[in-house]
Amino acid sequence: MVQRENTYDLKDLLQKLIKAYRWGGKMDEMKVRDSWGIVVGQMIERHTESVVLRNKILYVKLDSPALRNELMMARSKIAKSINKEVGKNALDDIVFR
Repeated sequence: MVQRENTYDLKDLLQKLIKAYRWGGKMDEMKVRDSWGIVVGQMIERHTESVVLRNKILYVKLDSPALRNELMMARSKIAKSINKEVGKNALDDIVFR
């Protein structure tokens, strides 16, 4: 049986591919969007219209002004929880609209 000399670890190949095509930012955005529902819960997620990550700032559009005011008070705690869920410092601030 012939053993190949050029064997690569799949994890390393995927990381190189993500880096070469600059998909890292989009991957972070997807992780943050998925973490939003986990961190804030199902009730708040139902009132969320959109979640967008740009330049390490998470923009969240809500359909309830009262809920927006409540979340403004806890935005630093929510940001820390999302970063913990994602596994890295993916966002610095949250803006509620």
